[in-house]
Amino acid sequence: MSGSKADTSRRMVLGRYDYAAFQSFFSYASGTVVLPVALVALARDLGFDLEEGGMTEGGLLHFTRTFFVMASMLFCGIAAGRWGKRRSMGVAVLLMGTGVLLCAWAPSYAVLLLALMVAGLGEGVLEGLATPFVQDLHPDEPARYINLTHAFWPVGVLATVLVSGGLLALGVSWRLLVAGIALVAFVAAALLLLPESKLRKYPEHPAPIHWKTIWGQARQILGIPRFWLFFCAMFLAGGGEFCLTFWSASHIQLNFGASAWAGGIGTACFAGGMMSGRIGWGIMLKQHHLRQVVFWSALAGTLIALPIPQLSNLWVLFGLLFMVGVATAPFWPTVQSYCADRLPQADTTMLFVLLSCAGIPGCGFFTWLMGFIGNRTGDLATAFYLVPACFLALAIIIAFDGWRSAQTNPRREAS
Repeated sequence: MSGSKADTSRRMVLGRYDYAAFQSFFSYASGTVVLPVALVALARDLGFDLEEGGMTEGGLLHFTRTFFVMASMLFCGIAAGRWGKRRSMGVAVLLMGTGVLLCAWAPSYAVLLLALMVAGLGEGVLEGLATPFVQDLHPDEPARYINLTHAFWPVGVLATVLVSGGLLALGVSWRLLVAGIALVAFVAAALLLLPESKLRKYPEHPAPIHWKTIWGQARQILGIPRFWLFFCAMFLAGGGEFCLTFWSASHIQLNFGASAWAGGIGTACFAGGMMSGRIGWGIMLKQHHLRQVVFWSALAGTLIALPIPQLSNLWVLFGLLFMVGVATAPFWPTVQSYCADRLPQADTTMLFVLLSCAGIPGCGFFTWLMGFIGNRTGDLATAFYLVPACFLALAIIIAFDGWRSAQTNPRREAS
């Protein structure tokens, strides 16, 4: 009887809002990664050729987007408290799609930046609320469902880079690709905003939450010293992951003299590894193994990523990108879930929002820094050493937290 009950508890049960979250992450990833895949062609079209010193401008695209992601993320807790997570996410995805559609129309670099600002405002709310949105759906084993939902980020990356890389190689305009991805986002918004079934409503808070209450929750979390350890971990996790997502395609095209299609395959290999890892952890992960998963994955990612800047064989690079994708897979969702376990006194929605406020700047800062180093050295490959550096620092932070936990609560750590 007990075995049967355990089996039932491990079976994943999905509903409408799980699928809405999957589609939201898919469209978010597609809108984010299509520009890096098309960056070489886009840069030439808009007048900042990467081969002529335009790498800093390329990195600035995502850095600017990140600023507006952060700005809206800081207020997404208030939006969720006032209008609920479901409506807030639906409007955010709609805004994100509108910004991506404007990117397709942009006649200049300046207009492209403005369009990315609009997309960033929607992405910030989505980034801040997606994890607590899923957490509220599955409070018993949230880490499994969070990992599965986050798997649709690399699914979106994988599908986008393969399709867009192939179409770019065939001469299809990058503008048409970006416009098509905007339509995907509008479908995701519809899934969230369509009227609810009376029998299966999203479990919103029963009454609106005043902004002062939300601000008090944020201040309480910011006053916990241990939170800042996880804040740093998220900053590094976001940086290492998105450096590979953003710059892999350009690195392959510039350093190997390869086509946009080959660049897309390289990014797809990384995304495929992340997809496999997150789906795998979504099926297998147990809540009490979160720290071990992040620590050993970070160490493995460090060792796998170290040879990447020196490789001259494109097929070996593809293999390593897949492997480092598997290692990177659990970082973002599992660090968040692990932090929630370690800080049970904190409001989980605000905790996830604040952690995303570390991960997103990590993505933007290290993406810009890689472009800056590429310009300074004249070789984008050198900048890829930032990736194992981020992973190693993440492993050290998680190891330190484990050591500190063992000192303060040895019985819990031993169990």
